[in-house]
Amino acid sequence: MLLSVKDLRKIYHTKQNEILAVDNFSFDLKEGEFVAIVGPSGCGKSTILSILCGLDKASSGTIKTSKNLKFGYMPQGDNLFEWQTIFKNCLLGLEINKQVTPENKAYVKRLLKTYGLEEFENAYPSNLSGGMRQRVSLIRTLATKPDLLFLDEPFSALDYQSRLAVSDDVYKIIKKEKKSAIMVTHDISEAISMADRIIVLSNRPSKIKNIYEIKLTNHSTPINNRKAKEFAQYYDLIWKDIDYHV
Repeated sequence: MLLSVKDLRKIYHTKQNEILAVDNFSFDLKEGEFVAIVGPSGCGKSTILSILCGLDKASSGTIKTSKNLKFGYMPQGDNLFEWQTIFKNCLLGLEINKQVTPENKAYVKRLLKTYGLEEFENAYPSNLSGGMRQRVSLIRTLATKPDLLFLDEPFSALDYQSRLAVSDDVYKIIKKEKKSAIMVTHDISEAISMADRIIVLSNRPSKIKNIYEIKLTNHSTPINNRKAKEFAQYYDLIWKDIDYHV
C-alpha cells in the first residue's frame, strides 16, 4: 500500500467556535492508482489534499506511507514565473531541494523532449498556450521524481476544449512515467474519464459518501473514456450522490 489514511479530522478554530471541516476520512491508495476526489463546492476537497501532501495539519487521524515515498504537488493554475525560461521554470523544485545536478537537468530535458516542449525550453511562459503551460507545470512537478502526485483542480484555469486536450496529455504522462496520483476536481466527467477510483464527499463537515471503482469498456485515454457505455451511468450515480441541486 502506497498511502493509508485513517480517521482523518480537521477542525478550524475561530474566536467564537470550532468548525469541523473534515470528519472520519479514511482510504488506502495502491501503487500506480489514480484516485479522484469530488464533492460539493466548499466541502473540503482541497483541505484534504493539503493535509495529505503536508501543506496543512490534521487535527487527528493517521497518515501512513510506504518507506521513502516522495510527493509532488501540482496546484490550481500553472504558477509559472514569467521572467524565467521554460527550462528554468522546470528546475524550480530541484533548486528548492538543492538537487540541480547534471543528471537531473538531463532528466528535465528528456521530459521536455518527450512531451513536445523541447523547442520551447529557452522561451518564456507568455509564448506558450494554456495547455502547454500546464504541461510545463507537470514536468516541473515530475522533475523531482515523486512517487505520488497531488493534483489540485489542475485544469480549472483552462477553457473546455483545452481541458479535454490537457487532461489527455497529463493522464498519458502520469501513466507513461508510472506515477500514482490523487486529484481533486469539481468536474464529474473529468474524474470518471481519468480515475481508477472516485471518492465522493458530502457537504461540510466532509465525510466519504461513496467510493466508486471505475470500470469502463475499452478503457484508454480520458477523451476516449468519455465514449464508454458505462460513462453516463457513473455520471448519474455520482451526480445524485453530490446532490448538486441543493
